[in-house]
Amino acid sequence: MAGWMLVAVWAGCTPWSEQPASHEVQPGGSGKPVKAGQRLVAVSFQTMNNPFFVDLNEGIKRVVEAHGDRLVTLDAQWNPLKQRNDIADMLAMDAAALFINPVDWEGIRGSLLKAKQKGVPCVIVDAPARDAELALCTVASDNVEAGRLAAEALAKVRRPAKIAILHRSVNKACIDRVAGFTEVIKKYPDMQIVAIQEGEGTIEGARPVMRDLLGRFPDLNAVFPINDPSALGAISALESAGKLGQVTVVTVDGSAEGVAAIKAGKLHSSSAQFPKEIGRIAAEQVYAHFEGKPVPKDIKVRVELVTRENADAFLKAP
Repeated sequence: MAGWMLVAVWAGCTPWSEQPASHEVQPGGSGKPVKAGQRLVAVSFQTMNNPFFVDLNEGIKRVVEAHGDRLVTLDAQWNPLKQRNDIADMLAMDAAALFINPVDWEGIRGSLLKAKQKGVPCVIVDAPARDAELALCTVASDNVEAGRLAAEALAKVRRPAKIAILHRSVNKACIDRVAGFTEVIKKYPDMQIVAIQEGEGTIEGARPVMRDLLGRFPDLNAVFPINDPSALGAISALESAGKLGQVTVVTVDGSAEGVAAIKAGKLHSSSAQFPKEIGRIAAEQVYAHFEGKPVPKDIKVRVELVTRENADAFLKAP
């Protein structure tokens, strides 16, 4: 069986191999208890090296445990093959339901097909999949609107603008953010996107890309990284180059780290998502399905622009 990693620290669950024998999964497929009155439910994230996904996991976990069931959390570590293997392992263990945060929005099709063949409901969370019709439903932020909010915020403070985008083009959430961003930028003739580069969605991936862009485009004065971690990587490169105050950074996520950067004046704004809300809503759809209730195919969760003006209020919000 392919190796898989249980994220015990964040998920608050004990690795499978350390569970008592009574927790072994019984045959029976979707909805079958792990032990009396308990189902095994699994979630596969593209990474857990991002506070956003830790919070999203918590939103799912609260609902699952409130129903007396057990959540196993899996970290794909940005590796689509590992994600496929992790999901295959969970299906072999007769998971009652799966939550999937796809590393590759197209490459996840095979996993969705296998789950559907076994009658296991899947909910796509945060990052939509191309073959979403194979899933029970998709629950994600309104990523197009998040991109629009970022672009409008930039237009208010940096014009004319030479803009770079740090993308992650295998991720549909990021594709949608860039689509919303470019839609708004096209309305302003004095704002130009001069480069779109892959930033991997991580601090480590974005930092060298931003450094290279600064060398290639000396007049670059704005950047749109697709999430908070890549924005922090871009900020690190800007600080090293002595250009932080000369280049405006706008992004998407609204993580605590991102908001701290906003308050410090290093990041202009972040289109905040609500990961715990995404997780809660996603889990609620699974239990509605178990009860035979209809479930919407596509649920969009609100986004909100966070700037220095409302950062403190945002952090205090429940």
